Parts: sequence; structure tokens; C-alpha cells
Amino acid sequence: MADSSSEDEATTIAQDIVVTKYKMVGDIVNNVLKEIIKKSVPGTKVLELCEFGDNLLVEKTAKVYKKDKEIKKGIAFPTCISVNNCVCHFSPLRSEKEVELKDGDLVKVDIGAHVDGYIAVLAHTFVIGASVENPVTGKKADAVLAANDCAEAALRLVKPGAQNYDVTDAFQKIAEDYKSKPVVGMLSHQLKRNLINGEKSIIQNPTEEQRKDHKRCDFDVHEVYAVDVLISTGEGKAREMDARTSVYKKTDLNYNLKIKHSRVFYTKVLESYPIMPFTIRSFEDETKTKMGVVECVKHGLVEPYPVLYDKEGEFVAQFKYTVLLMPNGPTRITQGPFDPNMFKSEYSVQDKELKAILQASTSKKAAKKKKKKAASKAAEAAEDAAPPVLVAADDKK
Repeated sequence: MADSSSEDEATTIAQDIVVTKYKMVGDIVNNVLKEIIKKSVPGTKVLELCEFGDNLLVEKTAKVYKKDKEIKKGIAFPTCISVNNCVCHFSPLRSEKEVELKDGDLVKVDIGAHVDGYIAVLAHTFVIGASVENPVTGKKADAVLAANDCAEAALRLVKPGAQNYDVTDAFQKIAEDYKSKPVVGMLSHQLKRNLINGEKSIIQNPTEEQRKDHKRCDFDVHEVYAVDVLISTGEGKAREMDARTSVYKKTDLNYNLKIKHSRVFYTKVLESYPIMPFTIRSFEDETKTKMGVVECVKHGLVEPYPVLYDKEGEFVAQFKYTVLLMPNGPTRITQGPFDPNMFKSEYSVQDKELKAILQASTSKKAAKKKKKKAASKAAEAAEDAAPPVLVAADDKK
């Protein structure tokens, strides 16, 4: 029988083949995001974008490891498009009222894919119609720049030896400098093979009770994290409204279902979505599926990803990326196209320590070069400042 610890090691980024798979799926997710952004113009329906994103994730993952029929691949998180004050998880059903994008909308795209169980997730925020010539201002800019700075700070703080609450505290300070708030209780999870919500996690803006219950943990080399930042210009208190939940994930609980529609639905879940989150939009009969999911949720067989909102008139920005904690520094494998010149805020990070963190390089090699360069400059300066050496007349001969 194989040793379980060596089996675990074989599925971590200590192995080159695992790193290759992570980078491969990371590239797929990055490319799908770019295609979704291209199609996000005024008048585009959110449902159309979600279906387009999901189809593309399936299509692109199907093209890798084609000869190896044993390798599973596909969607790790269905496409969600959450607009303005909608915090997350909006992925509408065909039967629902259509939502169209408008000029000036703040749009959050949230997607994920996997190859052989290795997961890459990505969320990105942009504003319809924004450009360097027509920059975003006001609350939208505050939320986006705060969220981006939080994401950049986390890239430098999620490192071996550091703690999850270092990141929690940094998010809080950065958001406050932008007169915004991290959305209460949102989590960034460790990723493992076939596991999108690993045991280690980072909580943002926890309540007193959440802070008490949420475990402290250290980050270690060869771990993988989905760093997820959600910043609101409002209270940061996410709540459900009238949007129907469509994204779910199977749990490890068991229960003998009583209703036929529930059994049919759950059988399909076991066959098609035993590990990763899914949308009920992918089921053939929407009406029967909506009936079947109720009993499964009630008895904990599947867990919902509810659609959440902050107050009307407020804006929520999100940046999520997948980062590998390699021995030579963090490697971010998913990232959306972001130009800070498209956003103008009257606020910025004021905390000196956080400013220094944001300016620091994420690469150990680059940091060493910088240090070496600084030392070399200091030596040159010292040499220039030194008094000239007087040479005795006899020595000149």
C-alpha cells in the first residue's frame, strides 16, 4: 500500500508536472476572461455572457490531454457576472428576467476551470466604457483601486512563514484609506487537487464572533491559494435579495431523498459534478431541477452559493487570483488585464508599512538584484565621498 504522505506530495506543486498543469489551466482561464471582457458591451445580456463563458471553459479544457481519457477536466466554477452593488454569484437562469449591461456598469466576472483536478480561479472587475481618456471616478474608482491594492498587498503577504490574519488586517487598513469596506466574512481558500475550499483560509472584515471562530494559520511553501478580495463602498454587509441561487456544490453528507425529482437531480450531480461547483442552468429540465434542488439543500447534500448584494447605489469590486507559493517566491497564474490609469480616486494608501509592501518585488531574484544594486550604489557613493589619497613625492618616482 502506498504511503499517504508521499501520495499527498505527488499532488503538490513540489512536482514539476503539477506546476505545469496549474499553469496550463491558469492560461485557459486568463484567455476565457479576455474573451468575456471583449463581449461585455452595452446591450449584452448577462445570461448570454455566462453561457458563453461556460461553453468556452469546457471547449478550451477539452483540448488539453486529449489522448489521456482518464484525466478529468472542465469547469471548476461556473461563470458569474455580478454588476454594481451585486457582490457575487449572479449566474441567471433562462427563465428569469433578462439583465443587460449598460454603459458605466461596474462588472465583476468570476470563473474557474480545472485540469486533472488542479484548479485555477479568477475574478476581475472592469467598468463598461472606461478608458484612459475617459477614466472612472468617484465611488466606483474607490472600490476598484482599493480592491486592486488589497490584491497586490496579498500577493506579497501570502508567503511561507506569514499568517492569514496579516492579510486580513492589511485588507482592513487599505479599504479604510479608500473610505470603503471589505465585504464581511468573505473567504480566500487554499486550493488542493479536487478541492476548491481547502482547510486553510483568509477571512476579510470578520465580525467579533467570526474572528473568534476563524483559525489562525501559517502559509507554507508548495501551497496554492485562491486569493479573493471583495471591497464595497457601502457597509460591506452582503445579503440575499430576490435573485435566485443557481450555483451549488455537492457536499460529503448522505441522506435518503424522498422526492423523485430530488433523486433524479442528485443522480445527475453524482455523475457530472461530484467535486466542483456547478450551475443548475446546465441541467436539461429547469423546472424539475429547481424542484429537485430544494430537498437536497434542506438536507445538506448540496450547498448553495447565494447571490448577495450590498445596498442599492453602492459599488462592490472584486479581484481573485490563483497563486502558487514556490520556493523562489509567489507565482500568480491567473490575472485579468488591469490599467490603473483608467481609475482616478481622491484617496490612496496612506499607511507607510503598506506602501512599502506594495512597492516591494514579489520575486526573490528581483529583490536580490535590487539589494545588490542598492549596495553597489552605496559603495560608489562612499567611494566618491572619500577624501583623495595623498601621494608622497618619493612614491611618484
